[in-house]
Amino acid sequence: MIDVIIAGGGPTGMMLAGELRLHGVEVVLLERDAEPTKVVRALGMHARSIEILDQRGIVDRFLELGTKHPLAGFFAGIDKPAPERLDTKYPHTLGLPQPITERLLTEHAVALGAEVRRSCEVVGLSQDDEGVTVSLADGSALRARYLVGCDGGRSTVRKLAGIDFPGEPTRVEILLGEMEIGMPWEEAMPIMMKVRETQKLFGIGPYRTGGYRVVVPAEGVSEDRAVMPTLDDFKARLRHFAGTDFGVHSPRWMSRFGDATRQASRYRSGRVFLAGDAAHVHPPTGGQGLNLGLQDAFNLGWKLAAAVHGWAPADLLDTYHAERHAVAEDVLNTTRAMIELMRVEPGPQAVRRVFTELVAFEEVNRYLIEKIIAITIRYDFGSPDDLVGRRIGDLALKRGGLFDQMHAGRAILLDQTGSLSVGGWADRVDHVVDVSEKLSAPAVLVRPDGYVAWAGSDQQTLEGELARWFGTSV
Repeated sequence: MIDVIIAGGGPTGMMLAGELRLHGVEVVLLERDAEPTKVVRALGMHARSIEILDQRGIVDRFLELGTKHPLAGFFAGIDKPAPERLDTKYPHTLGLPQPITERLLTEHAVALGAEVRRSCEVVGLSQDDEGVTVSLADGSALRARYLVGCDGGRSTVRKLAGIDFPGEPTRVEILLGEMEIGMPWEEAMPIMMKVRETQKLFGIGPYRTGGYRVVVPAEGVSEDRAVMPTLDDFKARLRHFAGTDFGVHSPRWMSRFGDATRQASRYRSGRVFLAGDAAHVHPPTGGQGLNLGLQDAFNLGWKLAAAVHGWAPADLLDTYHAERHAVAEDVLNTTRAMIELMRVEPGPQAVRRVFTELVAFEEVNRYLIEKIIAITIRYDFGSPDDLVGRRIGDLALKRGGLFDQMHAGRAILLDQTGSLSVGGWADRVDHVVDVSEKLSAPAVLVRPDGYVAWAGSDQQTLEGELARWFGTSV
């Protein structure tokens, strides 16, 4: 009996594998493809995703290979300066192609002991009170306590589990590829910028590693999106919008994506869970997709580990859906709005002009950017205290940063009074007695995913929250 099987070896699956291994959970990750993908669907990470890498002590690997970009123009391409004094140590985006992100997360998970099996396609599943049986395309089967589908927007696990995926189908399809261009960039850039004055879904830009990323609206929606576009498709659409095909040639890869917006009706069916694109799909506007999946994994990992080890409270696994479904629902709503603002019809363009005026206000600009980079999420834990339910930043302590205390993936009681105790929860919660000028509460209980579960100074109420999140004391 394997502890957890993860279907899907993208960034979400690899992030989850690493989180589970931090807690000593046996993990087998099944990936259908024989080799990692070279397709660059995501270009980087936002602040909250960079923070969670920092909380696990692996952020330096990503920072070394990435490029910092200012947080400007992320809301529907409306070009406004980034807000000042954002509440994060990472007030920028980190440009990093998805294959590199996936590779680094894979190295992290494997180093911790995760087993990755490639060329393994899930074709069936059944579950009972004890576990899940997973059938593979080669006729073999595996048995696990839990199964997590991280297998993308066309998730096989979601379909086999009978979970609905309501929403809107693709209306606009985009061709995406990496290739060379046949004219000097100095000539191509003004043409591209002229087109983008009205068509925000069009773009050409150089990679620092060579080649150019080309994004152009397709003529319509393909009947079979699994069929990849051709170079001639790109040339025809480039000529349609720009009057030239820029001499594109020598493609490294070509793909297509649509603006479908869907969300799983539930993220859990018994012992089967969904995370990442298997749970939600939306247009890439704002660059939130990969980030949303990484944060799903960060939320689910410690909870599944608690269940495997037998100390999870009865409803802990249900909090995954309760917390993350609402977050994704808000992201889908935001991306729907941005797509409308990028349409070329007179009505959406009129709304865009009004929005451009509104974003000039600092408060509006800050609100929208903080929403996209996910630093203002607040889970509803039923507390009137504004700290509770929010993610905590890297507070400066006497002994260093708070994130340095979170590398092991355990919960933390940050106690500025020195008078509290974690008692019988010491095997699950670290007691850190230290002070920070930026923390107004006497003490905070921080979950392994970096969200504040309790704030105050009363030992009795603290113990109630310890039991709520971390089970029975020993």
